[in-house]
Amino acid sequence: MSSLSIFTVSAVAQTQIPCARPFTVRPGDTCDGISAEQGVSSFQEQVICLQRVCLGCNDVHVVVDGNTLPSIADRAGISVATLIANNPNLGPDCNLLFPGEVLCVGESL
Repeated sequence: MSSLSIFTVSAVAQTQIPCARPFTVRPGDTCDGISAEQGVSSFQEQVICLQRVCLGCNDVHVVVDGNTLPSIADRAGISVATLIANNPNLGPDCNLLFPGEVLCVGESL
């Protein structure tokens, strides 16, 4: 009788995102306080890097509850395609739109 042992090794590659401006949390800081002060989303499980939304982008929009891509684009006077191109953080399906998120709404980068 022979025995067979199978060993599986699973490794999850972690992608390190370069961060231009790290932030040190201090006693008394809260997620919502940091979010408001730094202009970033505090949506759960989102990786936060306190750098400018996109290089060369001076026109930004902070997402509020009820915003949609078309409503944001219309208000900024740009196309939805431009909004998506300026904000790769929206995800491949453009389903990563959360209140507090800062989007680049400039005509071009």
